[in-house]
Amino acid sequence: MPNLKIDEIHRDAMQEITNVAMGQAGDKLARLLDTFVILSIPHIDIMRPSDIVMALQAVDSRDSVSGVCQGFIGGGISGEAMLLFNDTSFTDLAKLMNYDDELDQQAERELLMDATNVLFGACLNGIAEQIDVSFSFGPPLVLGQHRKFSEIFNTENAKWENALVTEINYQLENYDVNCDLLIIMTEESLDLLFKKLDYLLEA
Repeated sequence: MPNLKIDEIHRDAMQEITNVAMGQAGDKLARLLDTFVILSIPHIDIMRPSDIVMALQAVDSRDSVSGVCQGFIGGGISGEAMLLFNDTSFTDLAKLMNYDDELDQQAERELLMDATNVLFGACLNGIAEQIDVSFSFGPPLVLGQHRKFSEIFNTENAKWENALVTEINYQLENYDVNCDLLIIMTEESLDLLFKKLDYLLEA
């Protein structure tokens, strides 16, 4: 369905919902790390896998990234969340989480998972609550560590052709910690999602 589009009314509604959810996630991260979290305005659009790669070329221009993804499903809506950390984040992240041991690959994986659990849980549950569904989560999966984004996100492995993609950037004030959170909702979920947004708009 190449002509699949999101209209401005639904985009604005989704942006409002995402702002609330990412604010909750940012607040949890700020409390966990005791520092100020800087949030971007969420970018929301219908995308193909190749569009995501193009949109995140800025990420790809960094030396390398580390990524985690986690599937979610509930109330007829499904998709996956993906978190991409710039690789300079780990030293500062370890400091903020009071992690004193040697920062080897396993330690980085643990830090990645801890940050992921906070952001995915708070953000996705915040969205679910507002559209009155309950998400179940699959196990988080490390996509790769210290690799080019194009290697981590292989368009040929994507299980979808079109999806509603919400991109949010999180940065920590005074620290070199920068990550992109992508929330990808499948094409099959969009009719129901848009109906729920219509209901919220009418209410």
